Amino acid sequence: MYWSIPYPAEKHHHWGPETATLNWCEEDYYLTRYCAEIVNSVTNAVFVWLAVKGLRNCWTERHDVIFAVTFGGYLCVGVGSFLFHATLWYSMQLVDELSMIYTTCLMAWASLSNGKPPAIATLYGLLLSALALSITFIYHSLGDPTFHQNAYAILTALLLFRSWYLMETRLRRTRPHDVDTMWWMVGWGLFVFLCGFALWNVDNAWCGALRGWRRGVGLPWGVLAEGHGWWHLLTGVGAYYYIVYGIWLRHCLNGDQDQFDLDWPKIWHLPVIRRKRGADGAAAVVVGKKKA
Repeated sequence: MYWSIPYPAEKHHHWGPETATLNWCEEDYYLTRYCAEIVNSVTNAVFVWLAVKGLRNCWTERHDVIFAVTFGGYLCVGVGSFLFHATLWYSMQLVDELSMIYTTCLMAWASLSNGKPPAIATLYGLLLSALALSITFIYHSLGDPTFHQNAYAILTALLLFRSWYLMETRLRRTRPHDVDTMWWMVGWGLFVFLCGFALWNVDNAWCGALRGWRRGVGLPWGVLAEGHGWWHLLTGVGAYYYIVYGIWLRHCLNGDQDQFDLDWPKIWHLPVIRRKRGADGAAAVVVGKKKA
């Protein structure tokens, strides 16, 4: 025997009619009238926590500004997703989904512009901005969530392949240990991300059975079968891994990795990149040859 309480009946919708084009397997307004999907909302706290962690690291360790901006976009994904699941408004759905596109484009710009002359970097920025705006316009016109999901998947896949190509072609011969470590990092992050994707699809495919099981076991145990909530937790961690991987890859490509330490002692620990300190605790600065 175990302690549980029955799922309450659906409550009055504080936020009014649900206008979103998507609704998930979690039942609506069963716990409070102020939040449509309570589990799908609160699990976005992982994005807020890891965004603050990443922003603080970028500030204290003086990583390139683009990565702080990327963590800001990552934060917008979490906040937007919270508002979307709390209200089920279409406007908040757009904030959630389009933040994913914009953040991926920021990482793409970080990859494509690295080491390029300012004019070329600016051109890449304009092209990616045009791409993001085009996706926004087409998605809003079509109103089809499948278009957004496919666009996000394609952008993410292209970005990953681009990063792997740079890693292998420019670093494998000179820094094989760093490349091996990066493969472990990005591989683990991708595995965690795909686990979240799999649980989300289980949620979609067997929603009726899962709702029946949740009501059978009651609260709080039923929340363990909220697949979309697991998607938030796992993809939030997986995306954090990728951003940190991008920071470490940038330092290695720039040849300044000896000024930093990748702090990742165990596979279940969250990686952090810290600037090396001297005996007095001050950040060490290594002066190298001027790049051509």
